[in-house]
Amino acid sequence: TFVIYLFYMDYIISERQYNIIKEETILTIPSMEYFNNDWNLLQKFLERRGNPPYKIHGNLSLPRSQYLKITSLGNLISVKGDLFLYESKIESLGSLALVGGDLDLALSKIKSLGDLISVGGHLTLGHTNIESLGDLISVGGDLILSKTNIESFGGLAFVGGNLILTKTKLRKKYSVDEIREMVDVKGVIYL
Repeated sequence: TFVIYLFYMDYIISERQYNIIKEETILTIPSMEYFNNDWNLLQKFLERRGNPPYKIHGNLSLPRSQYLKITSLGNLISVKGDLFLYESKIESLGSLALVGGDLDLALSKIKSLGDLISVGGHLTLGHTNIESLGDLISVGGDLILSKTNIESFGGLAFVGGNLILTKTKLRKKYSVDEIREMVDVKGVIYL
């Protein structure tokens, strides 16, 4: 096991999780602007490089016509800024481990968070069919789970903002006090 320092807290992670986020073999994309914010152009570039693990230093916010067609993020490991996949057809985040800013998956086809460990900003999963938070440990902002099928918090340890559980099974399963015993929620818990 390894200890990782996220949001002023130490977390113990597995060797597999550590290998996902270590930096040495990851291709860095400074900004999507280098590809005119064109997802397909980025994918062609990555294909010519042998589809290596890669990270995006800025935001990944594509025009709606592009992100509605995305079904996979390939070998994307991290996004330093925001990642918007609202209403996308993506079902899994695959090897994506870290998002530094907001991650919006509302109204998407998401079924799995894949290897996601941490989101620095808000995480929006509202109105999806997702059932598990997977390996997620930390959300720096609000965690919005309204109208999802999630039944447990899994390994979630920290929410820096509000936790929104309206119209979920979790709101019936746990009281606010029970939730606070399981997860360090800095904001308000909305049931």
